[in-house]
Amino acid sequence: MVEKLAKEAELPMPKVAVMQTPVPNAFATGRSPSHAVVAVTDSIVRLLTPQELEAVLAHEMSHVKNRDMLVLTIGSFMAMLASIIMQNAIFLSLGGNRRDSGGAWILAWIAAVAVWLVSTLLIRSLSRYREFGADRGSAYLTGRPRDLISALYKISGRMDYLPPEPKRQVEGANAFFIIPALSGNTLMELFSTHPPLEKRVAALEQVEQEIRR
Repeated sequence: MVEKLAKEAELPMPKVAVMQTPVPNAFATGRSPSHAVVAVTDSIVRLLTPQELEAVLAHEMSHVKNRDMLVLTIGSFMAMLASIIMQNAIFLSLGGNRRDSGGAWILAWIAAVAVWLVSTLLIRSLSRYREFGADRGSAYLTGRPRDLISALYKISGRMDYLPPEPKRQVEGANAFFIIPALSGNTLMELFSTHPPLEKRVAALEQVEQEIRR
């Protein structure tokens, strides 16, 4: 299935991995198409039909084709740098020998907070945009947007019934998942990396109309 999608997308065959977790999900990673890994969980394989699973894999292959992992890694650098400054500026100011030195570090901390907030919001916006792009890519790769819509509903519905602990264990990969696994105790709900399911479905229904024309 992955080999077929790779040929249709004109991509090298990625490595395929299966994760053992009750959280049904999938993601792609790798610095380039030639070093890509497409991973699915064993629970998503059991949950979806072969057609729905193919649509999910096509979504991940679209991420690979668009080099989304590299784009997000570069985009995250500024937020990471600002975060490091933010975490250390107060301690550096306390250790300063002169008042001017401490004041300079406090100003640096304020600037770092502003840069972190802006860059984080921009990265989240970029992440949501790439999800729309991958959904669209899946629809055109398979020619069956309805299969992806059905898969998204199934994954989201199953996620609602999972206890918090297994979702918490995989929360670090939420930015890469096709549907985030939110445990209910995370700031990621405030800084969402994914568009609302309803908007994704509406966009896919629009693509379906385009394909039918």
